[in-house]
Amino acid sequence: MMDEVSPPSIIGNNIYLRFVKASDLDTYYSLLQEPELNRLTGSQSEFTREAIADWIEKIGVLQEGRVDFMIVVKGTDQLVGEVVLNEIDPINRSANIRICIQGSQHRGKGYGTEAMIHMIRYGFNTLNLHRIHLGVYDFNPRAMHVYEKIGFQREGIERDSLYQDGEFHDMILMAMLEDEFRSIYGEKSLN
Repeated sequence: MMDEVSPPSIIGNNIYLRFVKASDLDTYYSLLQEPELNRLTGSQSEFTREAIADWIEKIGVLQEGRVDFMIVVKGTDQLVGEVVLNEIDPINRSANIRICIQGSQHRGKGYGTEAMIHMIRYGFNTLNLHRIHLGVYDFNPRAMHVYEKIGFQREGIERDSLYQDGEFHDMILMAMLEDEFRSIYGEKSLN
């Protein structure tokens, strides 16, 4: 069983990132049931409490190929989302990043931007990545704007990649390279 008192892994200004705990089950389950969040992320799966409990056991520790952090608001210790580096490829030094923030009351407060920057920094500094990429659907211009503001560049389009609400949607492919991150955020290369 996971350690219920594990300290935050990354501490930011307004949030901290930590591993999931068994006691997060209700909040995490609720997060994955949110219709708007599922629409924005293109998720078409249904999640049971049992499946989520099993998933929490799996992602509650560092594992090969992925790092899952919960986004928690400092001061209130309220879990408001997750940020994940997955598809980690140590040979090509690349990974995919994804994020979700639960509820409109938590969006637009900068939590996602701060979490993304911390996770990107973790990817480049701790995991020695060179490239971090993501996909965002064409009906989510707000997310595209945030990713571009952080420093991601558009690389291409996966046409008609998602069928949702009776129509096809494109996925916009974006990425950031290590030297771009260091240039934007004034950090020196560790290599």
